[in-house]
Amino acid sequence: MASPLELTALLLTLSALFGWINGLTFRMPRTIGLLLLGLFVAIALILAEIFFPQQTPYDEVARSLGELDFTGLVIDGMLAFILFAGALHTDFRALHSLRGPVAYLALVGPLLSTLIVGLSFWWLCQFMSLPVTLPWALVFGALICPTDPISILAILKSAGLPNRLQMELKGEAMFNDGVGIVLFTFLVGIASGHESPHVEQAALEILWAAGGGLALGATTGYLAYRAMRAIDDFAVEVLITLALVTATYAIAERIGASGPISTVAAGLLVGSRASKDAMSEETENYVSALWTMIDQVLNSVLFLLIGLEVLIVAPAPENFVVAALAIPLVLLARVAAIGVPFLLPVRLDIKPRNMVFLSWAGIHGGISVALALAIPPGDAKPIILAATYAVVLFSLIVQALTLRPLAQWLNLSGANEEPKKGASDPASHGSEK
Repeated sequence: MASPLELTALLLTLSALFGWINGLTFRMPRTIGLLLLGLFVAIALILAEIFFPQQTPYDEVARSLGELDFTGLVIDGMLAFILFAGALHTDFRALHSLRGPVAYLALVGPLLSTLIVGLSFWWLCQFMSLPVTLPWALVFGALICPTDPISILAILKSAGLPNRLQMELKGEAMFNDGVGIVLFTFLVGIASGHESPHVEQAALEILWAAGGGLALGATTGYLAYRAMRAIDDFAVEVLITLALVTATYAIAERIGASGPISTVAAGLLVGSRASKDAMSEETENYVSALWTMIDQVLNSVLFLLIGLEVLIVAPAPENFVVAALAIPLVLLARVAAIGVPFLLPVRLDIKPRNMVFLSWAGIHGGISVALALAIPPGDAKPIILAATYAVVLFSLIVQALTLRPLAQWLNLSGANEEPKKGASDPASHGSEK
């Protein structure tokens, strides 16, 4: 059994090595390059085990990955830090000006998509005589529909999009995972028979998660801002930001509020206020550099892990078809959810071209895999896990790599767009070399 130190050393070494190989040869966006190299190594180990059994390190590597708590690492570890880093570098005024579209995309969109995907996936499984009941199909919808903030924030840095479209995607990604996680937890309880299906209870839990998370994040963020304003010591102020993230997320989890939403709220407040009148230029440089580095390192490790996880979630041959068919189901559900505002009497301020792009830009990543792995053992889990991994790989490889060409085809290039005053350019924080 590998120790935590050995696992950490292995992941950091592989991330550095694969990043170095990608930078010298393939020159793909770093996160996608790490994902593909990790996937290549995992597939090579599987093939080697098939043709040369007992002569490869397959069993040892698979056992080490199996010992890793991927769900805890992503949901209770990486997520808070990456969300805070993204929120810290987000222009709050620009985000607030798009509160209507962002609120729809982050709150209503996931609920509609969960329902559409859940019903469609259930029908597909019934047609194929697979043991997936409607509650478990809705669980799949809940874990796969919210866009992944970790993946979105990483990919946006090299997508070259207009500021407005970037802000809509960032706002959706930073807030909708909180709703998705609460909905997933509630539906797993119903599917497992531990909770009764009361819509009122689900609505109250989502409202408390979102509202309580926002209130908590705003409160802790303001306290951190006041503390930073009272001193001028970059080391202490950097520690304050680290304490803010961990304490806010831990308190949110304790009181049943959304940890991700509370962390985003705290990051937005500190980023919009502390940089103006609470931090010296030296402190701001240190804080920005620290959180950019945390963002880059954690993203690198996570995307590598997603590639390697095929050793754990490799689907049985009988699940290949349902996994492949889950991809168009999720894409069509995203199109339907994004297109609903066109049917409403009160229109949201989302441009038609942006809607086309937003439909394709619904990137899914590590959070979906982490939630799928957290499903209790049962007949439905291998099927849901296979479908989740197929959607995530398609999303991160095909959709992510075609975002820039699609933006150019739709004439959405942000190269000539004049940024709003005070807007933060995501590409300036941890951009690729």
